[in-house]
Amino acid sequence: MALAALREASRCLASSRGSAAAARPMLLAHSRGITYKLFIGGLSQFATEDSVAEAFSRYGQVIEATIVTDKVTSRPKGFGFVKFASQEEADTAREEMNGKVLNGRVIYVDIAKVKMERDADARPIARGPPKPIGND
Repeated sequence: MALAALREASRCLASSRGSAAAARPMLLAHSRGITYKLFIGGLSQFATEDSVAEAFSRYGQVIEATIVTDKVTSRPKGFGFVKFASQEEADTAREEMNGKVLNGRVIYVDIAKVKMERDADARPIARGPPKPIGND
């Protein structure tokens, strides 16, 4: 029953977006949080999420491709992430795509590192101005 609901949600999402890349089915593994993320560095400013997803789809089921953008200018920062459903697909894509040319730029592919969690209210300790040297 849950799988049928997931398929229906995937179809609705794909029909609302209208692009071929959006028609990729959502996987049950994605809903459970079992994904394998790759870091993609050296992306061209003309790279899109769809073009990155298409380039990596040769090596397996791409769940999501994101390109990180600057908050102020909304321009791409030159790196992004690709999520795969299985570790084997992610490893194959990493080995095959690392050092390849995508949109005129050599890209670097590695396993994404886990983002360190910070407390929202944690701030560095302010200790005041530095003490002068030699004026005791």
